[in-house]
Amino acid sequence: MKELVTIQVGDFANYVGSHFWNFQDELLGLAGDPNADSFFKNHDLNMDVLYRTGVTQQGILTYTPRLLSINMRGSLGSLSSHGTLYKEVTSFPSDVVTWTGKISTQACEPHKKNLFLQRLYEEEENLIVTNDTSGSSNGSQSEYQDKDIVESLENGVQFWTDYSKVHYHPQSLYELNGVWMDAENFNNYGIGKDSFSWDLQGEEISDRLRFFVEECDHIQGFQFVVDDSGGFSAVAEEFLENIVDEYTNTPVLLYAVQGHRACTSLQSKKRTVLEDLHDAVSFSRLSSYSKLIVPLGMPSLSKGKVSKFLHIEDEKHYHSSAVYAAALHSISLPFRMDPIGPTTPASSVSGAVDLHGVIQMLSGQGRQNMVSILDVAIPAPALFGGQSEQSLLENLHPLTPQIAEDVEDMQGVECLTVHGAYASGSHRASVSQVKDAVDAAFQCAETNPMFYHLSVALCPLPIPLSFPSIFGNQVGQHGELMGGPITNSSSKGSLDVYSIPMAARLRSSNAILPFVESRLQNLHRFGIDRGAAGAQLLRGWGFGREDLEEMEEMLSKMVATLCPPQLSSDSD
Repeated sequence: MKELVTIQVGDFANYVGSHFWNFQDELLGLAGDPNADSFFKNHDLNMDVLYRTGVTQQGILTYTPRLLSINMRGSLGSLSSHGTLYKEVTSFPSDVVTWTGKISTQACEPHKKNLFLQRLYEEEENLIVTNDTSGSSNGSQSEYQDKDIVESLENGVQFWTDYSKVHYHPQSLYELNGVWMDAENFNNYGIGKDSFSWDLQGEEISDRLRFFVEECDHIQGFQFVVDDSGGFSAVAEEFLENIVDEYTNTPVLLYAVQGHRACTSLQSKKRTVLEDLHDAVSFSRLSSYSKLIVPLGMPSLSKGKVSKFLHIEDEKHYHSSAVYAAALHSISLPFRMDPIGPTTPASSVSGAVDLHGVIQMLSGQGRQNMVSILDVAIPAPALFGGQSEQSLLENLHPLTPQIAEDVEDMQGVECLTVHGAYASGSHRASVSQVKDAVDAAFQCAETNPMFYHLSVALCPLPIPLSFPSIFGNQVGQHGELMGGPITNSSSKGSLDVYSIPMAARLRSSNAILPFVESRLQNLHRFGIDRGAAGAQLLRGWGFGREDLEEMEEMLSKMVATLCPPQLSSDSD
């Protein structure tokens, strides 16, 4: 087995991670449910790749995510930083006096559990009673409670923990000392750099990561998700630098995610300069410490092609993070597929590959482009005879912003995952049917990549109770796409949709060129050029001329890699 260690840094990264781990928890529950679909009971996915076993002080066995989550203090809502499985250890004041000045204390009232968390707590406290309860009246009561819970989540999520159904190890949840503020104010690289000191807190973070790494038999890499919209980019940079130094040969797959940014026509030029410079600096700095970086964060998911069958409220992180999490779940499936040998009986998976293999395919060949695009079809259409006249490939749409469309790239490389797909109607497709359909789609496509790798799983994406109500009227109970016009009727959620087929793709393509070029241009325009509007801002962030030139050089190399100079003509 090759283990993965997952790292989530920042508020929106943890919103995404909360949904991601809910999917995993749902898979674990369905695998042991006698009434669940057979695809969930025999999914040929090794959950030990993402999870670790342990035991509490009371001798109770635990199974928790191999995860390190970092966020600002006060961001856990009603959840303790020690989690819920292990007895909280009382901390005693240190005898060492390091400060003689005035002391101010920041405190707030404990947050109350919402209906969803209350239900989880009651179910665990009364597990035996709950299992023995029967009767029709109880069924109707439960249905009412579920509706009430779904409605409360739709209207009341304030923290990523509000909809988390997962137990975490005490080493998993780390709150940054001295960073206690609204996420809205922690909105740029400079403030993150000023607020966080690796010298003061880095050793404890490193120790927590080391706890998870050292118990791995054969770690395949780090799955790193960072909130790239503000100060946590600077925190992540310092953490990544430490990881690269300590775990030299362990690859990092970095997802740089951004939540929706409220934008108005009256937005000040100062704010525009700040955001553009943040994006340029953050992308340049983070890229230097990862083997593969995947930028995520559409300006508006609700208006994008990816939401053809979805109803997204952009301003709700609870909504948008669910889409990104579903895509990350799909992309990670090949990392934990059980390997298939020559004598292995018919399997429900195909195309297993580890994180290192994917990184090598996408960034280690040809022009060695380290920036990948993530596309998704949610839900994926039927392979044959569906309501969509487009192929599966044509229904994949980007979650990466500023992407060029309809570009031909002879050096393109793609890693595609399809799971839970329908052949037609409500008939599930076999592994071989998916392979044949994808091969045919590539043969018929106007442009093709140089190489593609396909991974297939029969297990669809399970929809937990706490998943937001974002599905449109055409999405059926198991994610099948039904006929009829798309309407603006009320959205469907977990009470109406139990699972969905998915397709997701990582691709190395020169279609990412506009994204990289915009960051290089903004660094020049607002930071380097004579009289640049953001020159003073960058100095305030601690960047001198040499730093800016290093960033410029790195971005320029990326552009050159994607757009090599044309051979000069002999016509003159």
